[in-house]
Amino acid sequence: MKQNIHDGFSHLLKFSPEEVLLLPFEEILGYLESLYGPDLYDAFDFHQTIKSPTSHFQDTAWLQTANTVGINVRTIQHFWNIIPYALTLPKAFNAIHILPIWEPGVVASLYGPSSWHINPEFFSPSLQNYFPSLDTVEKQLKVVINILHLMGKSVGMDVVPHTDRYSEMALAHPVYFEWLQRDDLKILRQENDLYRNVEHLIYQYVINNTPGESLPDQDTFFYQIPENERLNILFGEKYDYAGRLRRRKQLVQLLYDHGYETVPATMGPPYRGIEVDPNPEAKVVDEEGRVWRDYRITQPQQFSRVFGPLARYRLYWSKDDNRDWELDFGRPNTAAWEYVAQQYKSIKTEFGFDFMRGDMSHVQMRPDGVPPQPVPFYDLLAYVKTEVCRDYPSFGYFAESFLAPPGEMAYGDECDHMEASLADSTLGDLQSEPMGTEKFVRDFAQYRKWLETRKFAPNFTLFTADKDDPRFDAFYLDGNEIRYFMALFLTDMPSYVGLGFECRDPHPAPAPNEHYSKLYVFQMPDGTKGTQGPFVWGKNRGLYYKLFCQKILAEEIFSLIEDAPIHWLLPPDPTGEQRVIAWTQAEQPAFVFVANMNPKTSYSNIQIPFPEGNWEQCFSTEKEEVEASLFSAVLSVVEAGEGLVWKKS
Repeated sequence: MKQNIHDGFSHLLKFSPEEVLLLPFEEILGYLESLYGPDLYDAFDFHQTIKSPTSHFQDTAWLQTANTVGINVRTIQHFWNIIPYALTLPKAFNAIHILPIWEPGVVASLYGPSSWHINPEFFSPSLQNYFPSLDTVEKQLKVVINILHLMGKSVGMDVVPHTDRYSEMALAHPVYFEWLQRDDLKILRQENDLYRNVEHLIYQYVINNTPGESLPDQDTFFYQIPENERLNILFGEKYDYAGRLRRRKQLVQLLYDHGYETVPATMGPPYRGIEVDPNPEAKVVDEEGRVWRDYRITQPQQFSRVFGPLARYRLYWSKDDNRDWELDFGRPNTAAWEYVAQQYKSIKTEFGFDFMRGDMSHVQMRPDGVPPQPVPFYDLLAYVKTEVCRDYPSFGYFAESFLAPPGEMAYGDECDHMEASLADSTLGDLQSEPMGTEKFVRDFAQYRKWLETRKFAPNFTLFTADKDDPRFDAFYLDGNEIRYFMALFLTDMPSYVGLGFECRDPHPAPAPNEHYSKLYVFQMPDGTKGTQGPFVWGKNRGLYYKLFCQKILAEEIFSLIEDAPIHWLLPPDPTGEQRVIAWTQAEQPAFVFVANMNPKTSYSNIQIPFPEGNWEQCFSTEKEEVEASLFSAVLSVVEAGEGLVWKKS
């Protein structure tokens, strides 16, 4: 079944993703034109919006079977390069998640946005050379999403419930964030209304730096004039990047001199109760000579973390004026919820995103766990989804939740939290275990149970940007072909894979940092996480060829089985002992799939209860050619890590 390749795919057969990205712009453009004709040039018009392949849905259930590819744009340099990379994907991978797109803050972390402006480093001069009207990064992003829609791909954005600690959002809206006052190793103040002191300092800065201009009083400035006007007064024009950064640094210095900082974001119970970390290695001196201190949880548990450079939106006021760091969940800061939701809704409207990936979706801060009944203002990500869906009912929510045991990464049961927060699908943690171990097989069986019994769908996740660093090399030394096979052909289950998986080199020992996409989430020139130069693609041609054969198979058969509920012939084993699984379509079986999840051991005499009819073996992930032979109820051998396919003849 390696013939009759779909016309939209065959031209790129000889190219790896790295090679496709090096093709001349004219060649990619010509290829797109051959596929889409005049529709392509409608997509290049940023005034137009190409209809999404999901826009006709009236709910978000489509995301529960989507196959998603995550792309850190830094690894491919600019938005336009998403297009040639997407041309290497089969139609089965029908969703693209673009990692955060906003201007970054400290250490240039994509997950620490400093403003609502699109990151200018993602601008493509080549695209502007051919289309002069595409002279801003915003116009280019809109066009790229248009073309992805033309290609049949839905597109997702990150919804990030925090910002850089001194973001434009925090400085323009101090009331939407929680503040503290620190003097070296001591937190001096942390009360609810400390934001008023911050407002006063910022307002005095405005007065001192706009002499001779008529300005409103302090409360009018922060609460009545439109945000765009306030941002312009504080920081200057949108495209004056250097000027805005200079003025923001001046404000940072002013607040630093008075000891004011946003309260850092936290992860894991107990979430609250922080102190300055006195350890010498917890001190950072920035390029301006400012001394910053890390914080730590005073009574930490296993997954307690404090993210010093990040500030979470203040969603609730605190009890007893924050004396004991205890949140009052009955007193939401409703203006902050509305602000965040409307900002993301406007971004969806402007660019045409189809779903959101909720960052840190696992956060559930209520010590009593998930409420038995939905409560108003329960979860910010749920609130964003709900507000966007009022006008765009198909806007889905993909959650960054790892489905950890109850009480481990969140208070209460994380599955209950996923349902209460209206998640359609969730990342899960299958990528954090080597393929085919007993734990992997047990976890996979549990994920299938949740898929059948819960309102959300766990993903069969292969690999993510958060796991592509040396700590996780052992997960990907083998078994990558069968991971990909299961992701493609478990048609009733969503999947997620990060860019670069298809040609990732095995790393028995750590490679240089430039080989890991995780280390391009931020920009650090020095230290253990530092990178020098661009991302280095893997050269694993053997893996790439085997996965490309699977892509070709998917191009041929996916339209026949897309979204089809499956029927297990050999179901996943909850004990983790049986490593071979087999499945077909629940209605009108047309193909049978067999997967040996153990990449180290082959198995003999496997009995498969094939459906009635004549079945012919047509594909193996491990064999170049497969003899067309009729099935036997007993497979003589299934090779280590092998995937097999039969078609009904």
